[in-house]
Amino acid sequence: MKLVVFGGGGFIGSAITDRLLKDKHELRIFERPRVAPFRKFSESEKVEWVTGDFSSVHDVGDAVAGMDVVLHLISTTLPKNANDDPVYDVQSNVVATLQMLNQMVARKIPKIIFISSGGTVYGIPKYLPIDERHPTDPLTSYGITKLAIEKYLHLYSHLHGIRAISLRVSNAYGERQRIETAQGAVGVFIHRALKDMPIEIWGDGSVTRDYLHVSDLAEAFVRAAEYTGPERIFNIGSGHGTSLNELIVLLEQVLGRSIERRYLPSRPFDVPASVLNHDLARRELKWAPSVSMQEGLERTAKWMRSESTRRTR
Repeated sequence: MKLVVFGGGGFIGSAITDRLLKDKHELRIFERPRVAPFRKFSESEKVEWVTGDFSSVHDVGDAVAGMDVVLHLISTTLPKNANDDPVYDVQSNVVATLQMLNQMVARKIPKIIFISSGGTVYGIPKYLPIDERHPTDPLTSYGITKLAIEKYLHLYSHLHGIRAISLRVSNAYGERQRIETAQGAVGVFIHRALKDMPIEIWGDGSVTRDYLHVSDLAEAFVRAAEYTGPERIFNIGSGHGTSLNELIVLLEQVLGRSIERRYLPSRPFDVPASVLNHDLARRELKWAPSVSMQEGLERTAKWMRSESTRRTR
């Protein structure tokens, strides 16, 4: 297949790119200007690296032209800051995605896979684990825009026949996670622990999340790209909850030393618990996570040590 990966050079995008290239797919990677490829691609790997503005109709139209599948991984905001400027959140994410969909219609691109958010679109859980039938009551603008994009994908499927799949992803972590963005407890916690810095916890540490290694997430995207069945929304998570306190204990076991904790006031947008039921993905996509939390933390810590050594040379 020919696939364009919007955001294919980032933490999640690079893992998906590597996994797709393993199956010999032909890729076009769309990134922001001045973002360099995350690695050198071999001559046998069919990769076209392009840069542009996601809000530009011209740039996005050129990027989707001639493709079989669009993978939409771009988000201009984070759950913790989207509420600061909801107008920007909508303009830069929802409006830009609508422009992308219009270009897909104009150029007859048949399929799109969208990365939604299993951690924010549902809001405070009515029950656990959360399945796809759970009510959607987001507490952040980030979750609202993700949900709005899902609804527009459904509309364009109805009006124009585009096959649109939304993957409601839990908390991804793993190699190449960008620490400087301060997104993701696992990456931030390991980074601080390796530097012998105290770990800051918002609240009492009981906040529970569903952590998924990025390689398992990449596999889910591959299965979704190949999927021809009737379902359109899938939860993609481990199915197991880990509290922040439990996460630190696991990290202490992986790193072989104690970690200092610093507890701060809780944040209003943090839901108490989020654990996803992935039975539908297991049945329809033939997908299930394969990397345990222990293995995933060990792999992530090893990569971070290596990256830290590389940067100090």
